[in-house]
Amino acid sequence: MSNKLRLCQVASVKDGEPVAVYQEKMPALAVYNVDGEVFVTDNLCTHGNAMLTDGYQDGTIIECPFHGGSFDIATGAAKAFPCQIPIKTYPVTIEDGWVYIDQPKESA
Repeated sequence: MSNKLRLCQVASVKDGEPVAVYQEKMPALAVYNVDGEVFVTDNLCTHGNAMLTDGYQDGTIIECPFHGGSFDIATGAAKAFPCQIPIKTYPVTIEDGWVYIDQPKESA
């Protein structure tokens, strides 16, 4: 049994238009395309109860739709107040046109 989670097709993730993905036993995830490179983070803002995919992506920055705080998509680092706690990021694998992440051990 593979420990990889298939999230979505690469072609469905347009540059600047993050996609929300829901997987059993996982937090809500966000998949981003930044100049052709794919990234995956948790989708829930660490400051408020907002889905980041409802926010605004500007290059490598995702802005929360509630209070304007933001995060670095590649590192998860909080970039603008009121966000202070980073979001979780996941290593991405692309296979046969699909985006995969490794299933975290604690959710297996």
